[in-house]
Amino acid sequence: MKKIAVIEPIHKDGLELLEKDSKYDYELITNVSEENLIKRLPEFDGCTLRVSKLNENILKHCSKLKVISRHGVGYDNVDLPYIKKKNISLLITATANAVAVAEHVLYMMLSVSKSINKYDSEVRIGNFKKNASEIETLELFNKEILIVGFGRIGKSLIKRCLGFDMKVNVYDPFVTSEVIKNFGGKKIENLEKGLENCDYLSLHIPLTEKTKNMINYEKIKTMKKNAIIINTSRGGIINEIDLNKALKDNIIFGAGLDVFEKEPIDKSNPLINNKKVLLSPHSATFTNECKSRMAIETTKNIIDFFENKLDKSMIVKT
Repeated sequence: MKKIAVIEPIHKDGLELLEKDSKYDYELITNVSEENLIKRLPEFDGCTLRVSKLNENILKHCSKLKVISRHGVGYDNVDLPYIKKKNISLLITATANAVAVAEHVLYMMLSVSKSINKYDSEVRIGNFKKNASEIETLELFNKEILIVGFGRIGKSLIKRCLGFDMKVNVYDPFVTSEVIKNFGGKKIENLEKGLENCDYLSLHIPLTEKTKNMINYEKIKTMKKNAIIINTSRGGIINEIDLNKALKDNIIFGAGLDVFEKEPIDKSNPLINNKKVLLSPHSATFTNECKSRMAIETTKNIIDFFENKLDKSMIVKT
C-alpha cells in the first residue's frame, strides 16, 4: 500500500479517488510549518501540494518520496534542483484550470473596462445617475488583446476574446504561427511592438529569472493611454511599484491582478490603495467546478504515476 500525504485540504472529489482504491492510504496534513513537514513527510511515498513550500531542508529527510503532485500548474514553491538530483517526479494539473482562469481574465477585463466598482459605489451611496455620465468606460468590441504565453489557458482565453469580436495577437516564442492562426490569432515576434499596439495585455507565463519584472515602467509607458493589464499567472512578472506609478501617472487606464510578488499581499503595498487596479486573492481557480477538477486531477496523477499510466503532459521536466 502506498502512503500519500495530502498537504493542505483539497476538494472531496479528489480524496474519494484515493478512498476508493485499496492500494492507497492518505493522510491530510494541515500544519504546513517546515518543522512539522520535516517530522511527518518522511513516511510517505507521494504527496499532493498546494501553496506551501517544499525546500531541500524538508525534502532531504524524505527518502521514500517518489512523486509530488501539484494542485495547480505553477511550481515555484518546489525546490527543482533538489528533486531533479533525487529523481523525485513533479506533476501538475495541466488541464483542470484553463477555463476558470480564462473566465477570471474576462471578468477582470470587463470589470475594469466598465469601471464597475465606481458604478456600484455610486448606486450604494445614493447618487444613482448623478455622476454616471462622467465615469469613463470602454468596450471590448474591436479592441486588440495581446496574450503573452499560449498554453492551455491562453488557448482557452482566445476563444472567449473572439466571442467579443476582439483582435487577438499572441506572443510566445515556443508556439508556431500556424498553431496560433488555427485558433484565430496572429503571432507576433516582438513583445515591445505588441505592447505598443495592444488595448489589453494578459499574462500567462511562469515566473523565471528571465520573466521577473518583465513588465516595468519603461514598457508600460509605451502602451496606449486606455490600455488595461491583467495578470493571473505569477506575481513578480509585473513590477508592482512601477505599475502603481504608471496608474497614478495615468499612463494606462487600469489593471487587474490575481497574483502578487508577495502573497498574502503586504499591507504596505501601494496597489492596495490604488482604485485603478482590481485585486483578487490568487483565486482565479476557486470556482466550485475547478476546485473539483483540480482535486481529481491531482490525486489521479499520483495513482497514474504509480500504475505507469500517467499522461506525459502532466510531468514537469526538471
